[in-house]
Amino acid sequence: MIIDCHTHIFPGPVRRTRGRFMDGEPAFKLLYEDPKSRLVGASELIAAMDGQGVERAVVFGFPWRNLESARLNNDYVMEAVARYSPRLIGMACVDVTVAGAEDEIRRCLEQGLQGAGELAFYNSGIDDQALEALAPVMEMCAERQVPVMIHTNEPVGHIYPGKTPNTLAQIYALAKRFPANRTILAHWGGGIFFYTSLKKEVRQVLANVYFDTAASPYLYRPEIYRLAIDLAGPDKILFGSDHPLLAPKRYFDEMEKAGLSGDEKASVCGLNAARLFNLE
Repeated sequence: MIIDCHTHIFPGPVRRTRGRFMDGEPAFKLLYEDPKSRLVGASELIAAMDGQGVERAVVFGFPWRNLESARLNNDYVMEAVARYSPRLIGMACVDVTVAGAEDEIRRCLEQGLQGAGELAFYNSGIDDQALEALAPVMEMCAERQVPVMIHTNEPVGHIYPGKTPNTLAQIYALAKRFPANRTILAHWGGGIFFYTSLKKEVRQVLANVYFDTAASPYLYRPEIYRLAIDLAGPDKILFGSDHPLLAPKRYFDEMEKAGLSGDEKASVCGLNAARLFNLE
């Protein structure tokens, strides 16, 4: 089974009139002001999954600051999950720094979504204020034993839209503060898995942390798969395409170039996600 752990969908009003949703949303404007930045709906996602042999996908919207926009997107995700059951696994998404965010995520979890994400701090990085804002959501998800996905990125290298000012120390502080959570660090966790090679502490701190591959062909050479598996373990890597950013085939081709075994590919492309989300 192939499970894509990182996909985005947007409701019709956002897709048709994206400009209406940019006021007060600097992150959305940064990522989607360019009309070439694709916004897709659930039916387009399912069609793409069919074309690439993906059986199930974890799907979410955007971390909106405007709660009305967040509810609109989360409701659309819930509708898509119900319509295409059991192919889509939905997660609740909102900017956790705004008032009412905790209630919005609770509403979504009570209505059947299976986690929170992709939560992001595009302007601040994952600083102390971000950790404080995350705390109620992390506690809620830990109690329900559902995953949380956090946007992370490498703190060095070239600049691109959506690259946050997070640091490895901040990412580590996140994992250390919320050890009970099953946490997915998007975009390879900024490379923090390298430090599992340290003799003390880090492997234990990252025990419940997973790393997804979203945007990997844009950012890393194919060798990243072998490095991550050797250091973090084959059970900690989750295939995620960041659909519609890139087609799954790009990732599968790079796994081949990296020389992953059949068992390793099976773990990365589906088995790990099935265990994480308690799928049949």
